[in-house]
Amino acid sequence: NVEWTIQRVRLSPQEKHLAATLKTCDEWATEEVLLYTTLEGLRCNSVLRLDLTPTGARITPVLQETQPEVFVEVVLSSDRRLLTINCNSKSSSEVWLIDVNTPGLEPILVQPRQPQLLYHVEHWRCWLIILANTGPGQEYQVLRAPLSRPSMVSWEPLYAPDPGIAVKDMEVVGDHCVLVVREPTGELALTVVPLTHPQEAYAIQLPSWVCAIEMKRPDVADQHSDLEFLVSSPVRPPVPYCLHLKDGLILLGTEEDGTSRENQGNYTTTRLEAHSQDGTLVPVTVLHAESVECLKEAPLLVHVYGAYGRDLNMEFCPERRLLMELGWALAYCHIRGGGERGLSWHRQACEEGKQRGLEDLRACLQHLFSSGISSPLLTALTSCSAGAVPVGALCNTNPHLMRAVILQAPFLDVLGTMQDPRLPLTVEEREEWGDPLADQQHRLTIASYCPLHNITPQRYPSMLLTAYSGDARVPLAGVIQYTERLKKAIHTHFTIHPVSGKYCQTLSLSLSLSHAHTE
Repeated sequence: NVEWTIQRVRLSPQEKHLAATLKTCDEWATEEVLLYTTLEGLRCNSVLRLDLTPTGARITPVLQETQPEVFVEVVLSSDRRLLTINCNSKSSSEVWLIDVNTPGLEPILVQPRQPQLLYHVEHWRCWLIILANTGPGQEYQVLRAPLSRPSMVSWEPLYAPDPGIAVKDMEVVGDHCVLVVREPTGELALTVVPLTHPQEAYAIQLPSWVCAIEMKRPDVADQHSDLEFLVSSPVRPPVPYCLHLKDGLILLGTEEDGTSRENQGNYTTTRLEAHSQDGTLVPVTVLHAESVECLKEAPLLVHVYGAYGRDLNMEFCPERRLLMELGWALAYCHIRGGGERGLSWHRQACEEGKQRGLEDLRACLQHLFSSGISSPLLTALTSCSAGAVPVGALCNTNPHLMRAVILQAPFLDVLGTMQDPRLPLTVEEREEWGDPLADQQHRLTIASYCPLHNITPQRYPSMLLTAYSGDARVPLAGVIQYTERLKKAIHTHFTIHPVSGKYCQTLSLSLSLSHAHTE
C-alpha cells in the first residue's frame, strides 16, 4: 500500500475540475488545461501540460531546464490573466509567460537569462509590472513593460526605493503595486505605488514591533482596492490589518469577540547595531519584557541564519513567547549572507566572503554583552540548516561567548559536502559556498571556517544537535562525523587539562527517523 499526502489542491477557473498534487507546483491555465512541475530529487526542472479531453487526458512537455542550479515553478498572476514559468537560480532569472486568453497557450520569453539579473513579473491591464535588481547597487526597483514587448529593452522604471530601503515582496492589487520593505532602522513598512500615477507613491508605517508580514492575495486583483495582511512577531500572534489603497487608510482587525490583538503582552522591541570587524553595522533585534537596564542577569536566546539571502524567520512562535514569560530575552542577529539589508547584504557573504558572517555574529554577541544585555554564561545560540555554519564556526573560534548551542538539521561539513558533486544540491549551491574543486581560493576560504574541519581540543559550549535520517539536503553522515570529532576533542581537552568541581560538558545528538528536513 502506498500512503499519499495531499500537498496542494487547485480548482479549475469554473470549478469543473480539481487537481490534487504531491510535491508539485501547479496552476490551471483554462478549464481544461493544467500546467505543473514535477519534483525530481530536490529540484523542479521541467513543466508539463495536462489537457483534459472528452476521450481522456494528454500530457505534453512545455519546458525542460538543463542547468542544475536553476529551479522551475509555475505561478498564476494576481489577475489570473497570465501564467508565469519562473526559472530561477540564486543569481539569475528567466521568466516565460502564457496568456490564458490566447489559443495554443504557447509560452513567450520575457527576458533571456543573463548573469546577476534577478527579476519577477506581475500583470496589470496590458502591462507587465516587473521587480528587478536593476536599481542602484543592483537592488530591486519596480519597472513596467508592454505585454506585447516584454524584453529588457522595453523596461521603464516606475519606482526605485530610497538608498538603504530593501524590497522584500511585491503584490499588485487593483491599480496599485504594494511593496513590503525593510527600512534602514530594520522596521518593516509598506510602500504603495499607484500604477496610474507612480510619482504619487506613499509609505504606510506599521507598529514598531512588527517583525513579519503575510499578505493575502485577492482572488481577482482588478476588482479589489483593499489589501488584507497579517503582521506578527516571534512573541505576538498574527494581527489582521486591512489597507484601503485609494486613500491609504489602514485598519486594525479584531478577533471574533471584537477585541483587538494589537496589545498582547508587555513586550518591547529594541533595535541595535553592532560594528563588525570591517566596520559594517550589523542589525540586531532584541525582544524583552524588562527594560534593557534590567537585562544583565537575564538568560538570552540568540537566533542566527545568514545564508541564501533569506531573512531570519521572525514569525510568531509560542515557544518563544513562553521563554519571554519566564524572563528570557530574545536576540535576532541579522548577519550578512541573509537578506535583511537587501541583495548586497547577501552578496557580501557569498563564496569568499562567507567569513564575514562569522565576524558579524561575533560582533553582535559582543555588542549585546557590552550593552548590558545578558552575559556569555547565560547565553544560548540556536539555528538550523545553513545557519549552523556561522554558529559552528564561532564555537571553534570563540566558545567562551556562549554557554549552550541548539542546532537543528545543521550543515556542518561545508568542505566535505562541496567537494562531493554526487551529493544532492552540491552543484546547485556553488554560487553560495564556492567551488573548492575548481577554485583553490574557494577551498582555502571554506577550509578556514568549516565547523567540522576546525574542531580543536578545548572547552566547548553544551550542545544539542537534532538531525534527520532521511534528510537529503543536510546528509546525516556529516552531522554524525561532526559529533564524533567534537566528542573526541572535548575528551582530549579534559584529559590534558583536568578540572575540579562539577563542570558539565554536555553533547547530545537526537535523531528523528520519521521526517526529512526541509529548508
